[in-house]
Amino acid sequence: MDILSQDIMYLTGVGPNRKKLLSSELEIETFGDLLEYYPYKYVDRSKIYKVSELTGEMPFVQVVGHILSFETFDMGPRKERVVGHFSDGTGIMDLVWFNGGRYAKEHYRIGQDYLVFGRPSVFNNRIQVQHPEIEEKSEMINDKYDNLQAPESNHISNLSSVISHLTMRPYYNTTEKMKKYSLTSRGVEKLVRNLLEKLKEPLPETIPDFITSRLHLMNRDKALRTIHYPQDAKELERARVRLKFEELFYVQLNILRYASDQRRKYRGFVFNRIGEVFNTFYYDHLPFNLTGAQKRVMHEIRRDMASGRQMNRLLQGDVGSGKTLVALMAMLIAIDNGFQACMMAPTEILAEQHLATIAELLQGMDVRVELLTGMVKGKKRQEILDGLLDGNVQILVGTHAIIEDTVQFRQLGMVVIDEQHRFGVAQRAKLWGKSFTPPSLPHVLVMTATPIPRTLAMTLYGDLDVSVIDELPPGRKPIQTTHVFESRMASLYDGIRRQINQGRQVYIVYPLIEESEKMDLKNLEQGFEMLRQVFPEFHLSKVHGRMKPKDKEEEMQRFVRGETQILVATTVIEVGVNVPNASVMVIIDAQRFGLSQLHQLRGRVGRGADQSFCILVTNYKLSEVTRKRIDIMCETNDGFRIAEADLKLRGPGDLEGTQQSGMAFDLKIADIARDCQLVQMARDEAQRIVDEDPTCTSQKYEILWSRLKQLHKTNINWSAIS
Repeated sequence: MDILSQDIMYLTGVGPNRKKLLSSELEIETFGDLLEYYPYKYVDRSKIYKVSELTGEMPFVQVVGHILSFETFDMGPRKERVVGHFSDGTGIMDLVWFNGGRYAKEHYRIGQDYLVFGRPSVFNNRIQVQHPEIEEKSEMINDKYDNLQAPESNHISNLSSVISHLTMRPYYNTTEKMKKYSLTSRGVEKLVRNLLEKLKEPLPETIPDFITSRLHLMNRDKALRTIHYPQDAKELERARVRLKFEELFYVQLNILRYASDQRRKYRGFVFNRIGEVFNTFYYDHLPFNLTGAQKRVMHEIRRDMASGRQMNRLLQGDVGSGKTLVALMAMLIAIDNGFQACMMAPTEILAEQHLATIAELLQGMDVRVELLTGMVKGKKRQEILDGLLDGNVQILVGTHAIIEDTVQFRQLGMVVIDEQHRFGVAQRAKLWGKSFTPPSLPHVLVMTATPIPRTLAMTLYGDLDVSVIDELPPGRKPIQTTHVFESRMASLYDGIRRQINQGRQVYIVYPLIEESEKMDLKNLEQGFEMLRQVFPEFHLSKVHGRMKPKDKEEEMQRFVRGETQILVATTVIEVGVNVPNASVMVIIDAQRFGLSQLHQLRGRVGRGADQSFCILVTNYKLSEVTRKRIDIMCETNDGFRIAEADLKLRGPGDLEGTQQSGMAFDLKIADIARDCQLVQMARDEAQRIVDEDPTCTSQKYEILWSRLKQLHKTNINWSAIS
């Protein structure tokens, strides 16, 4: 059996109890899991300080000396503080234990030389180190002081030769439960040391030589040993690059293999006809000229639909960029070729908004468009179902109600999915079964108004071709975004009043519905009552997620019709609300929202020709990260720049939708936000291989196929949407 597959219980220093702890707390089950449990930081251990040199502003330091005496101070019932007075001949410092003091007094001997490591501070005008790391000054440590160089080799079987010249100490994440059982970072390090000593033979390579040599990558054996015990920062960086590349490479290879397999397996309907319906709309009903970006995207979609393979395309575009218009034109191509089309949205509000937009654009044309949501019942619902079966309903707009078993099309050829991250994989896949003409499948266009950074798109939606609408329609003015502190609310209210008196409307968004004892935030209920007193001359609406759908819709429609001037809401208005007359978006407690959410909320205004404004209201207590978020929002309206910043600030795991993408992944060392160049490099190498051998099963790629099978046996879900 492969040594890395061995049960972690059989590693020296583990045993049954520690195995249970490592498994439950860190998901470490095998030798290989421990080897890939990487340090989260390193501390330079190359310099030995004198006590007389220490100050309270220093980071971690180490000194060599001996303990002069111990002193114990009573801290209350069953609590004590133990202080060890420590000297190296240049001065005296204190070693302090609030916990474990009894162990320290029994274990560390007065007069014995020790190496002490920790963060110095000052108490009562004296240097102290709380809960220090202590080890005996042995011959191994003496060797380290002599500045000897470790032997150079790709494979180091004698780990003590590394440790004897160690300048960077690894630190591992541990849990409170582990610390209770004396399994701290130092304890994990000892287990890693035992494992590396046990691995006498070089570890097998997992990337072909022609890739590692071309990219000048460190070999896998050396990288895995170096990542735990680097000799210097340069070697550490080379090891990191190698291990990050490997993770990203196999993610991309799996995605591209899947996409290639899908395209070979499934045909798409051939829509090579541009007919009367499309031309009538384009030449007689199009309200304005398409932007250059819209024309480019339409060419890409048109090419896909005529290719004979199923289109799977992700359409990205900022709020108001005209994605719905492009999607409608794609659906009209399907109709011209004798097929039906549908558009699925995550909420009833958004579905109704799409219906209203499409109906307005197609006004006067002989195209039957219907809406199907959970609210459509009885006779009307049956009429729609009958119309789908006989082909009279050509475009169906709806929510997840579309994927119910009772909904069947005569010939579905085009599927548009809006804000796809809000649908699960199985939900989206059910749409494929709505066509009665297998093995060909409907073309799929996925739309999102949440700009996705390129590196994230390559990983989350790597099986989709990507189109981007990066222009706004002419005449749209950039939204002016301003940061206001709570103390300036009076002047903000004056500005709101001026806008309403000019005939405009205003959104005011709160993060909570009701008062929270845990969070000092304004809540919608209190805010609504306060705003009614501030603006007695205006009409207000209130919308939040706990309202009955009928009541919520009525309040929304009052605002849409202009009967109310101020809409007080929670984030339910993040998508699916289109009121061109609304020119002001006020976001209360903006520090509580993520960048992506702030950008989506801002997108509710700026939909008309008038200048629009977004006001971010916060208190004065802002963290550094929050200030960066607010500054970025005020600096730019570019959704892609905001998405890149959001990815760097929050990481991919926190971005909305990553868990529902169908391509969940667990990167142990790579970071797609910060390793953009490696993502692209991995993508290029994977694409080169798939172009030559789509299955990766030829003898040339035996290493790759073996590693892919091994990865599929782990608890990481490397599979793409299926």
